[in-house]
Amino acid sequence: MLLSLYYLLVFVLAAVIVIWSTPLVRAFALQHGYVDLPGTRKVHRRPIVRLGGIAICIGTLIPLILVFGLGGFDHLPPETVSSIGWVMLGSSSFFLIGLVDDLIGLSPLLRLFMQGGVSSLIWMLGVQIEFLTVPGMDIVHLGWLSLPVTVIWLTGVVNAINWIDGLDGLASGVSGIAAAALFTVCLFTGDLAAAAVVIALAGSLLGFLYYNFNPAQIFMGDSGSYFIGFTIAGISVVGLVKSAAATAILIPLFVLAVPILDMSAVIVARLCNGRSPFRADRRHLHHRLLQAGLSHRFTVLVIYVLTFWSGSLAIAFAGVPTSTAILASATGLLGCTTWKAFRSIRH
Repeated sequence: MLLSLYYLLVFVLAAVIVIWSTPLVRAFALQHGYVDLPGTRKVHRRPIVRLGGIAICIGTLIPLILVFGLGGFDHLPPETVSSIGWVMLGSSSFFLIGLVDDLIGLSPLLRLFMQGGVSSLIWMLGVQIEFLTVPGMDIVHLGWLSLPVTVIWLTGVVNAINWIDGLDGLASGVSGIAAAALFTVCLFTGDLAAAAVVIALAGSLLGFLYYNFNPAQIFMGDSGSYFIGFTIAGISVVGLVKSAAATAILIPLFVLAVPILDMSAVIVARLCNGRSPFRADRRHLHHRLLQAGLSHRFTVLVIYVLTFWSGSLAIAFAGVPTSTAILASATGLLGCTTWKAFRSIRH
């Protein structure tokens, strides 16, 4: 009971900080012209502030700093606390990369180079995928492949979250659902520090969604999506992927299935058409649902439900006691949403 109250306080504090700070960030950005302008590939039709990642970052970090300062992590092994610290260092570094891109713009190759550099540094500090537990096989030790596998995972998840940020409230809602699923699994597996991080992130995203859902008053920008993506990817590395359970590798993949599959499908489609994978277009899932005739809000809700369903699969594979009820509810909701989507497209 005391532990539940502790996490609830972290969640609420993160949400309150974001709700309080977002209008301040928005006012500053409007004053200095840091807005995302409409374009042929973009859905919004008026300039929108793009620095919401600042509020998400401080909303997540401040509760964690308070928890650490009040001794909330004192009972945990020092290596666990260090790993969490390195993850948050990486998240903050990715936030800064995204913030620079939001303010002055960076080329795709330079962004990717900087992402790879930070990910490699965090790997050197100990955030490493050292082995994989593949169902039906023994533990596969990666050896020298640990570095490229870790870097690909960290940068891949960051860019998957960034690429799905194409509609009001889409990336923040999908990431919030993914964080909630990770929190459930981390709590069940005893990764208490990792659980604190993702519940703080979930609270921040819920607070931000208040301003970001359609019609959005502010966007998270690259600073927000980079911070969110690295936090989720890094926590998966120091928590779930290090487990020797046979399903450990599947859990983060299911949690992040929607953005990862969306990014992968877009890259393959671009390459098959002889285009650069970095050249933006309207091939994403949300673009296709809009083109099929779904409304902006319903498109976002459909992808929320898909994320909830894939997250419930992750919870089921983790063996959480209530997973059957969660998966059944998610499956029923997905069925109803799909039926309504087909009806909307036909009419």
